[in-house]
Amino acid sequence: MTTQTETNVVECAKCGRRNRVPATGDGEPRCGNCRAPLPWIVDADDETFADVADRSRLPVVVDLWATWCGPCRMVSPALEQVARDLAGRIKLVKVDVDKARLVSERFRVQAVPTLLVMRAGQVVSTQLGAVPAARLRTWVEEALAEDRPAGEQT
Repeated sequence: MTTQTETNVVECAKCGRRNRVPATGDGEPRCGNCRAPLPWIVDADDETFADVADRSRLPVVVDLWATWCGPCRMVSPALEQVARDLAGRIKLVKVDVDKARLVSERFRVQAVPTLLVMRAGQVVSTQLGAVPAARLRTWVEEALAEDRPAGEQT
């Protein structure tokens, strides 16, 4: 079972120091040694999704996947690379739909992988199915660019 105090250990790409990164928290994780942003990749389930994803201050990329899904296993490493590339700008939340039925129902998941970009608990972009790694990054960056506070102009 996932809890709010669950942590992952992440190696800093800049200095190599290993850092504990909690599943929840304010702001974004930074290296305790060099202060570089760290990738924020966490698992969530029905019990933890609200704390881990809905209440995140950073935009959240949600990966709705299943262990039996071949395309999901291809997309997952690409999403993790996007999270590393965009460290400090996004949080990647991985949800196994077979273990998180309520989350799956909330987003009306009909097929996996289903990918979402969320801000403040609201979906701002959806990607259905597996796509190449470069397209995933472009999709996330476009969703972040389009996700501006009301009234902000480009």
